[in-house]
Amino acid sequence: GFVGLMNNLDYIQNMGFDAIWISPVIRNTPGGYHGYWAEDFYEINPHFGTEQDLKNLIAEMHRRNMWVMFDVVANNVGPIGTSLQNVGEIKPFYKKSYYHPYCKINWDSKYSIENCWLNDLPDLNQFDPYVKRTLLSWVSDLMTKFDVDGLRIDTCLEVPISFWKEFKDAAGLFTMCDVTDEKIEITSEYQGTVDSVQNYPLYRLIRDLFQKDYSFSHAVQFAHDNRIAYRDPEVLGNFVDNQDVRRFLNELPKINRFQNALAFIMTWPGIPIVYYGDEQGFNGGAVPENREPLWPKLNATNSTLYNFVSKVAHFRKDQELWKHDFIERYHADNFYCFSRGRNLMAFTNTDSSIQYTISYHPFNKGEVVCNIFDQSDCLTVDGDGVRIYMNKGEVKLYKPKSSVVNS
Repeated sequence: GFVGLMNNLDYIQNMGFDAIWISPVIRNTPGGYHGYWAEDFYEINPHFGTEQDLKNLIAEMHRRNMWVMFDVVANNVGPIGTSLQNVGEIKPFYKKSYYHPYCKINWDSKYSIENCWLNDLPDLNQFDPYVKRTLLSWVSDLMTKFDVDGLRIDTCLEVPISFWKEFKDAAGLFTMCDVTDEKIEITSEYQGTVDSVQNYPLYRLIRDLFQKDYSFSHAVQFAHDNRIAYRDPEVLGNFVDNQDVRRFLNELPKINRFQNALAFIMTWPGIPIVYYGDEQGFNGGAVPENREPLWPKLNATNSTLYNFVSKVAHFRKDQELWKHDFIERYHADNFYCFSRGRNLMAFTNTDSSIQYTISYHPFNKGEVVCNIFDQSDCLTVDGDGVRIYMNKGEVKLYKPKSSVVNS
């Protein structure tokens, strides 16, 4: 709940994170433990706490210079029957006329995706004048009342895109859409209507590279497509895991591959989003197994992955990677290297040990650069370049030794 989160902000902040995306906060129908089954849009979910608890949490986050991202659902409400027999329980959308008629989604039809019912959840008609007006005023009031910093919008693909422009304007702050499609040409359509989208195309690339051993030539093509398709790749929401997918370690229980994937999304252009429990090696499968309780692990701040994530997060912030251009430096089937500023990121998707010499790099000849994960792992840049040795599938992030000392 809100109080439990407030009491454990150190766990998150000390890892290097300065923003938290929380579950939808409104009251849910029975069984809606996750927040996505709205019952009353104007009441706070009592399972999470009180309105004052939520305000206290946000005030404490702001005192710490942390941001809060709310999650909202404007596509559907909680399950009340496909004939809407219990529609009177939903506030303020208590009439059957506020919903599209029941139909199952045909994922090959855009019309069906936008007008039928996702997982048998009553599908609001955003072009009914009352529904539209109410949703816009609701999100505006919610953002203001709780002093919210950003907004993640659920199920954007399932609502006509024109509605989200009005919704974003009503919210009046940074918006990231949940567009569950792995094709860049689809997700990129939404940027401009909203500020950002969850980067499902990158999620697919990550799984292909680090679980299925695809050649890193796919990353080269992806980087090219990424630059062309999006107005601003730097604000896309990069993730390895989230609440809707099987965890990486469930599909492939290899820590070295998982570490490559995490470091990749945290240094690639975009906003890195780390799903809770990744830092403890959670390995849940399909929903709800991927939504494990974190509280038994809140004291495990010396775990391998907690320390790994912390080092990458602090490296990202110390070096202000987002201010520096992404430049590809080298790729092979099993090795990929790019720089941002005077920092060099090296990844592999083989469990064997490999070595490459990078002649195109951001450093000076004679300069000493060090791997952030092991300060004894330093090398001197010579006339041939940077000689990178990767031991059994590890990831390495290099920066000049002078900045290692300073940090």
